[in-house]
Amino acid sequence: MSDEIRNLEPKLLWENFYKLTQMPRPSKKELKAAEAIAEFGRSLGLETIQDEVGNVIIRKPATPGMENRKGIILQGHIDMVPQKNSDKEHDFEKDPIETYIEDGWVTANGTTLGADNGIGVAAAMAILQSDDIEHGPLEVLVTIDEETGMTGANELKPGILKGDILLNMDSEDEGELYVGCAGGTNANIRFSFKEYPFPSHHSAAYKLSITGLKGGHSGLDINIGRANANKLLFRFLKYAVANLGVRLSSIDGGSLRNAIPREAFAVLAVPEENKDDFIAAVKEYEEIYQNEYSSTEPGLVMTAEEVGHPDFIMNEVVQDDLINAIEACPNGVIRMSADMEGLVETSTNLAIIKSDKEGVDVRCLIRSSVDSARDWVESMHESLFRLAGAEIWFDGRYPGWKPNLDSPILKAMQDVYQKNWGKIPEIKGIHAGLECGILGNTYPNWDMISFGPTIRYPHSPDEKVNIESVKKFWDFLVETLKNAPVKQ
Repeated sequence: MSDEIRNLEPKLLWENFYKLTQMPRPSKKELKAAEAIAEFGRSLGLETIQDEVGNVIIRKPATPGMENRKGIILQGHIDMVPQKNSDKEHDFEKDPIETYIEDGWVTANGTTLGADNGIGVAAAMAILQSDDIEHGPLEVLVTIDEETGMTGANELKPGILKGDILLNMDSEDEGELYVGCAGGTNANIRFSFKEYPFPSHHSAAYKLSITGLKGGHSGLDINIGRANANKLLFRFLKYAVANLGVRLSSIDGGSLRNAIPREAFAVLAVPEENKDDFIAAVKEYEEIYQNEYSSTEPGLVMTAEEVGHPDFIMNEVVQDDLINAIEACPNGVIRMSADMEGLVETSTNLAIIKSDKEGVDVRCLIRSSVDSARDWVESMHESLFRLAGAEIWFDGRYPGWKPNLDSPILKAMQDVYQKNWGKIPEIKGIHAGLECGILGNTYPNWDMISFGPTIRYPHSPDEKVNIESVKKFWDFLVETLKNAPVKQ
């Protein structure tokens, strides 16, 4: 397990990816890994810069005869999404990722793999190491904190990079070239309440759990019919509160804004006389959910376990407002694109619901490739949660990336792919927040494309990358560098 990936082809790329799996690099905790990349650049004798926030820039001169080509920037992000199965012991700040090969894919043992975007970074490192690949003036840009705030892209200063073309290597379908992406914003909601003592004289306490969901990327996987654990939990809570006199003590659903929630938990007070009916209702709703999601969520489990009495329950008015608001909160695809078939235009992910002794925090991620539609969904959330008596504010807004179908690098890459693999690659937009939108605002002269190998189920413990597609992605990258457009 783990080191067997070092024997895959291309060896330099996989060797670098293996090294990245040994570097803890969850978002917000990836600076040591970024420093290691900077030291890697210096060890090759290349000009290396690390900016104030931790982004790394490495320059490699053109190979002889290629000095007249447009400068290319190879770009990826060093951080990874830290998601694991609930029964997996793993500390993302200390432990390496355990990789293994299965049926032509590289995957991880109970955690996210970090192929998003470790494969892209590993490819850039391999290009820097190679001495037999033709290329024009080359820069590598490795950004930090893409997954939770796009901090590196947002804080990149103008004028540092010299290139003309950005190749973002953070897409997840080999044979497709991405020329546009969604922008987004974060919705932050707070319900405040006063504690009430747990009614221990006539109630039992239960921990309600929904587990076994697949989760996934809240942009790329939002349209494939997966369940949201938060929505399922609150759907049941509305029934249980109204019909069984259940009271809510605490809630803990979801963990990351950009991941579809896989698990949700609540601690409840259940009247003694309704305990049997409560257990029966849990079983009934488990069967309902398993039936509704039989194809997309085969591992779905809903359980109730009797636990010790907590100290308090929520104020009943706030509890009911919270339950009704979460039931009504939009989640999933809002609208499909009218311009690109099969592309999600606008969506929202009800990502996190967590309580403390003074209130409940709700976090959503709104995405859209149309700024006005993003603003509309913001307004939808604002109206709903203000009616429910909650505070709401928005932050982390980032722009989308508008397609340029007349792009010179797009034409060059189409020609390269057709010459080498006999077909023209698909041109697509992506319903995810690629850094291209932000970087293009800072460097409006850049001609940009995003591409990559085939990765499935990013942001979840099922994440895997197709081995054959990595080799093809690498060959495509090498041929693209050889055929970069000439400076005008």
